[in-house]
Amino acid sequence: MKKELTRQQYLDLYYYMRLNRAVEDTMVKLFRQNKIVGGLYSSEGQEGISVGTAYALEKKDWLAPMIRNIGALLVKGVPPRDIFTQHMAKYTSPTRGKDGTSHFGDLENLHIVSPISMLGDLIPVMTGVAMAGRYLGQKIVAMTWIGDGGSSTGVFHEGLNFAASQKAPFVLILENNQWAYSTPVKRQVPVKDLADRAKSYGIASYIVDGNDVVAVYATAKEAVDRARAGEGPILIEAKSMRMRGHAQHDPAEYVPKEMFEYWKARDPIVLYEKFLIAEKLLDAKSKKEIDDRIDTLLTKERDFAENSPMPPAEFANEGVYCTGDECHKIAAKWERSKAEVTPPRSSIAAVWSVEGFGEGKGSAGKNAPIHFGDTTPASPELGENESKLAPKTPAKTVVKKVAGSNGKSKTHASAGKNGASRKEAAHAGSSHAGASRVAKKPAPATTGKRR
Repeated sequence: MKKELTRQQYLDLYYYMRLNRAVEDTMVKLFRQNKIVGGLYSSEGQEGISVGTAYALEKKDWLAPMIRNIGALLVKGVPPRDIFTQHMAKYTSPTRGKDGTSHFGDLENLHIVSPISMLGDLIPVMTGVAMAGRYLGQKIVAMTWIGDGGSSTGVFHEGLNFAASQKAPFVLILENNQWAYSTPVKRQVPVKDLADRAKSYGIASYIVDGNDVVAVYATAKEAVDRARAGEGPILIEAKSMRMRGHAQHDPAEYVPKEMFEYWKARDPIVLYEKFLIAEKLLDAKSKKEIDDRIDTLLTKERDFAENSPMPPAEFANEGVYCTGDECHKIAAKWERSKAEVTPPRSSIAAVWSVEGFGEGKGSAGKNAPIHFGDTTPASPELGENESKLAPKTPAKTVVKKVAGSNGKSKTHASAGKNGASRKEAAHAGSSHAGASRVAKKPAPATTGKRR
């Protein structure tokens, strides 16, 4: 960890990580009291990833969390009561009791897109958000998260390829927490670093210690700044450990105890607290103030959630489908002149000028342009091999006398075996397209964060 932020920023990171864990601890108690109606998924041990990455965003930026990103919601400004009531399916929840897990967002104020249960589907969605913001002149960055297991889905690759081809201002956080439910990452991916997948799309990537919140923030901030500057999408692999089962119903008995013990010693909150104390950024007084602040807030928010009513029965058939403005008003928020992206300023001639359809190396070692349509073919050239094989002396012509139908003799000239037929074959070979060979320079071994 490096000392680069202001004292308040360091304490903000600490506060949100502590709040993240305290919110989840409260929900575990509610779950055991049978007050949580849906599934409950823990982010214990991964708080530094959600908090550090979301803290790197600006207020105008957009994010779409997954089930273990409560910390990102808190950083963005979602009050704990919304998280409690949502999981308790209360009428006061963001979805008014129609969902019992984390499927809620805030498009109007906080710029949060609701989670999608189909893993990976948020990648193309947030790519679209990023592209729309760029089109409207908003200068935003979009961010979402995916797990190591989710990175094996088809839509992960399709979405990231789409983001790369469009150079979308998009940052994807890949949380490698070692387990896809009960499958260890080594059993599902034959690579050591999942960040290497970025190479397939020609985009930049980073690897960061997900349990070092300062390193996570610094890496995410750099990625966000680069994406906003027009460098295209960036992939960040944050290595960490899922310290609980997949959900509350999963005891995670398939995880070796030694593995839990190793990562328990690297708890991100414990490590960060030691760092703050060592740097004299946190003392007993300020720690107690943060403890009291969290306790007071969560007591109030939990009481609100528990005392909130369940949705009335007659509400069941309302809000099932979006009916336009009655549901929520959808309108583009332009931050630049429409004239910049509408005709005539945005017009281009709908004509493609194609001089050639690629270029390859023929067996002669020369470039062999490929043509199609009405394009003009390149002038033929003899390659080195054709020149070497060309005859050194003129072809001999054999004159034969043959009797004609009128009895008179005629002469017939034929090319010898070193004659024009070879030259014609060489000419044809020189204009034939060969396979293109591109020397691929091996990537250097990477030990740092930037890739």
